[in-house]
Amino acid sequence: MSKFPQHFLWGGAIAANQVEGAWQEDGKGISTSDLQPHGIFGERVERQPGDFNIKDIAIDFYHRYPEDIRLFAEMGFTVLRISIAWTRIYPQGDEEQPCEAGLAFYDRVFDEMAKYNIAPMVTISHYEMPWGLVKNYGGWGNRNTIAFFERYARTLFERYRHKVKYWLTFNEINMSLHAPFTGVGLPEESSSQAVYQAIHHQLVASARVVKACHQIVPDGKIGNMLLGGLLYPLSCRPEDMLETLQKNREWLFFGDVQARGAYPSWASRFFKQRGVELEISEQDKIDLRETVDYISFSYYMSGCATADKEQAQARGNILNMVPNPHLPATEWGWQIDPLGLRLLLNELYDRYQKPLFIVENGLGARDKIEADGSINDDYRIAYLNDHLVQVREAIEDGVEIWGYTSWGPIDLVSASKAELSKRYGFIYVDRDDQGKGTLARKRKKSFWWYQDVIKSHGATLK
Repeated sequence: MSKFPQHFLWGGAIAANQVEGAWQEDGKGISTSDLQPHGIFGERVERQPGDFNIKDIAIDFYHRYPEDIRLFAEMGFTVLRISIAWTRIYPQGDEEQPCEAGLAFYDRVFDEMAKYNIAPMVTISHYEMPWGLVKNYGGWGNRNTIAFFERYARTLFERYRHKVKYWLTFNEINMSLHAPFTGVGLPEESSSQAVYQAIHHQLVASARVVKACHQIVPDGKIGNMLLGGLLYPLSCRPEDMLETLQKNREWLFFGDVQARGAYPSWASRFFKQRGVELEISEQDKIDLRETVDYISFSYYMSGCATADKEQAQARGNILNMVPNPHLPATEWGWQIDPLGLRLLLNELYDRYQKPLFIVENGLGARDKIEADGSINDDYRIAYLNDHLVQVREAIEDGVEIWGYTSWGPIDLVSASKAELSKRYGFIYVDRDDQGKGTLARKRKKSFWWYQDVIKSHGATLK
């Protein structure tokens, strides 16, 4: 099999808080992301007049989206994953009525995509929520946030039901275990009890929103989104095998609930050992039965697990992982494992028997502009090529995969440390970490490579 299926969707993925900018335009409220000028791993900072936050402008997608979408269309995109900024629709999060200017902006974006027959895939909440809900209610720690999120989602479904058919509830929902403020609006030092109760509220909200989507957009499809944190045992010692099973379960737990409609059987012992006693109502259990239509996930790297607590930990993609001695790594320490993507695709499909969608996969690197103006990012081409070859192998294995959206098709502000120097795109954006630059767009060598991959349905992959 040298080609991907004709119906396979090709594209890229971006997030509102990493590309849009215009952080206070047209009535937008302050989000939790606006209080993280140094990214997910930085401290939360209260906004002061004149403070610099590179995300305030980001790459100015808010004003430049027609140019960017035209470039995506030139590559041949058939799908573009974006997120909607919750605070553009409900600035504080608890308003009775949405902000029309925010809704109208996304109407324009979707209409621009429709010109080129690019299908939108919309993430309802991507690493941000209204600061007002955190400050006034305690974020997802408060059960009231479920209703606020459902109101927000229903507003989106009603407004865009004829324009958007692919939906996702929360971006990398399992990352709340590692960055509670970003994920559920709780302080980083929150207890396991507080974090898992907030996660429970989020899971209930997700299920209610899935039900709402099925009611309001009957021809739509709504999925969940996991941070693919595949772990291998560091050795074949039984103790390492058991540790790996337990560590993988911790992130697969989120998929289990959203795809199977109930908490997994092992969760009872897991919570008991950690002193976690969740408040779960009978209605919650009923709500959770509404399951997603497909499983989406990000995949950047794999890692290892071991029962030996003396082993050094390497942090990458928010997760703490033991380095794999058999794999190379990027300059940010993210280990490169294309075959791991095939393993993960098979694992998820075996586990859930639901269609899969790879919604994030890419290489962050420091790109160099040559004297002639070209950007020869062969390292990115090699990374993506090798991963897509494994996607093709997984399809041959019998895994049902709907599509692939690389992260991110245009340079954007990185989530982890709010850097622009860590570039992912096929399209270069002239802006640096200090905010200097013209914001001009430039095609990289990988732009033409991806264009050929899409045009050939993957036949050009090596």
